[in-house]
Amino acid sequence: METRIISAKDGIDEAASLILSGELVVFPTETVYGLGANAFNEEAVKKIFVAKGRPQDNPLIVHISTLEQVRDIAVDIPEVFYELANKFMPGPITLILKKSNNIPSVVTAGGDTVGIRMPSNEWARKLIEKSAPLAAPSANRSKHISPTTAKHVYDDLKGEIPLILDDGACKVGIESTVLDLTSETPTILRPGAITAEMLVEVLGEVLENGKVIKIAKAPGMKYTHYAPKVKTVCAISIDHAVAEYDKVKNEGLHPVIVARDIYRDVVCERDQISLGVTIEDYSRNIYAALHTAEENFDYIIVEQLDNKGLAGSIMNRVEKASGGLKV
Repeated sequence: METRIISAKDGIDEAASLILSGELVVFPTETVYGLGANAFNEEAVKKIFVAKGRPQDNPLIVHISTLEQVRDIAVDIPEVFYELANKFMPGPITLILKKSNNIPSVVTAGGDTVGIRMPSNEWARKLIEKSAPLAAPSANRSKHISPTTAKHVYDDLKGEIPLILDDGACKVGIESTVLDLTSETPTILRPGAITAEMLVEVLGEVLENGKVIKIAKAPGMKYTHYAPKVKTVCAISIDHAVAEYDKVKNEGLHPVIVARDIYRDVVCERDQISLGVTIEDYSRNIYAALHTAEENFDYIIVEQLDNKGLAGSIMNRVEKASGGLKV
């Protein structure tokens, strides 16, 4: 299959036609690029798992363009859903509700809940408006680094999909926060740019997910995700990063330090990929930096942040990418 990249502005009508005919389309969002199929078309959704090599017990998120569409996707919708939606949607948050019978079980991995998100990217919403709510994971091979540019998608999935809508680099750069509204207390299953501190302002109380569940309710809980193809470790300080760099360099490896520019003087003449200056820069650039690193080096050392707020959400992804390895 030929895979084409078209600007999102020019390709919406073609993309919508493909979705309505049961095909897959890659579309941009503010978090990462998504691999979408008509959420109500079981056979189309199955193609996502084939294209990604994704286990079918890992559920998908349904992307919407209007709140009215939620009534076709979920049942027993609590009022708090609309309170959260009014504050955070469109935006990088996924809310888990009881699913309706309209949603095929393949979307929810056989579970009775469904994740719903309204992306802030205008072209994502226009595509949904012209076609249907989209069941979509990130547009990458299963377990590989999530894509934040159209090129990342093409490098991973060329030949598996007909069309990629290109809208440049994603503005947020890590996946959405996932919040379960079907539990007694709203529970964060995956941290993201919408932090616990932000949610508490609406809910009064949230829980971080720490319990074992039998059926995964959210993507990214059950499997290693976001992983480069080469060994990746997380450095607890920039001095540890430099020491690890020197050690593996002496062992004959070709390492790189992935860190913010504020440490440029410490890293000195060692190979470094910049993550910018601020925490927001780090979030926006981390996946692109990991893609570049795995293409040009054989050992990746990533700067560690603290575990508060947005920094904690970023470290959730970095620790998955490194398999928990720290130096």
